[in-house]
Amino acid sequence: MAKKTASNALTKVVSLVAWLTGVIVSLAVGFALIGGTLSVPVIGMANEIAGWIVIVTTILGVILAIIDALK
Repeated sequence: MAKKTASNALTKVVSLVAWLTGVIVSLAVGFALIGGTLSVPVIGMANEIAGWIVIVTTILGVILAIIDALK
């Protein structure tokens, strides 16, 4: 039983690290699109708008994940 509990805890830690990494990368990409450091040639002038969309949806996802965890 103890092994299963340790495995479950490890799974939760790995999931948290993966989720946090995704959030950090999403915010980095969003701010890079807004600042002009990163651009997608196909969408041209809409890079800044795409950056804001990435940032807003990432923050919304974080808020929803926190609400879900508190349930």
